[in-house]
Amino acid sequence: MSSNALYTDLSSYYDLMCADIDYQAQSHCVRRLHQLFGNQGRRHLDLACGTGPHVRHFLDFGYASAGLDLNQPMLDIAQQRCPEASFSCHDMASFRVDEPLDLITCFLYSIHYNPGVVQLQACLASVHEALADGGVFCFNSVDKALIDNSSFVRHSVEHEGSQFTFGSGWYYGGAGERQALRLSIEKTSAGETQAWQDEHAMVALTFAELQRLLEPLFEVQVFEHDYERITPWEGSSGNALFVCVKR
Repeated sequence: MSSNALYTDLSSYYDLMCADIDYQAQSHCVRRLHQLFGNQGRRHLDLACGTGPHVRHFLDFGYASAGLDLNQPMLDIAQQRCPEASFSCHDMASFRVDEPLDLITCFLYSIHYNPGVVQLQACLASVHEALADGGVFCFNSVDKALIDNSSFVRHSVEHEGSQFTFGSGWYYGGAGERQALRLSIEKTSAGETQAWQDEHAMVALTFAELQRLLEPLFEVQVFEHDYERITPWEGSSGNALFVCVKR
C-alpha cells in the first residue's frame, strides 16, 4: 500500500495516530519564537498541516492562519476544525501565496517529506519568496547521522469500540540523501486485528548540510527540540528546532 493510500484510507484516524502530541505546547512555543525573532505580523501558513490542529491554535492566538497539505481528505477535516481558515491542496516544494506572510511553520518533521535535496531547495526557495521582510520560517528536523534505527515509539488509544496501536520510527541506511519514516498501525475490534505497515521516503541531511542550504536565504537560529523552554541547541542532540528569518 502506498503512503498516500494509507493516509487517505485512514485520514479519519490521523488525529488518533497523533494523540500523544501536545499541539498546544508546540504552537505556543513557536508563537513565542515568532514574537522574539519576527516582524510582529500575524499572517501565517502551516505547511503539511494535516487535519489542522496547529492552524486551530494559531487562529486562537489571533493569527490570520492558513494550511497547505497534499492530502485532500485530511484538509477536509482541517476545514471542519477551522472553518474561518483557508486550506489548499498543494506540494510544499512549489507553492505560491497571494500576499506576503509573516510566519510559515512546518511541524512534526514534515520538512523531510520533500523526497530529495533538490525538492527541499525548491521548498526553501518557495518559503523565502512567500515571506514578508523579517518573516520567520520555523520547523523541526532530525540529523541523519544521529538516527537510531532501533528506536520505535508506540502508543495506544481506544476509539468507537476499537483499540488502536500506532508506531513510528526513523530509518537511515547510512549513506545518501534518503531516510524513511516507518509506520505501523493496528486496529483491534471484536477480537480481530487489522494491521498496516508503511514506509515514507524522506530527505536525509545532517544539520550542517541543512544549515548550508538555509544560510543564503535566512538568518538561522537553532534550538533544542524542547517545546517547554527555549534553549539554544548544544550541538549533540539529533533533533532540533530551526528558526529562520528571511534575509
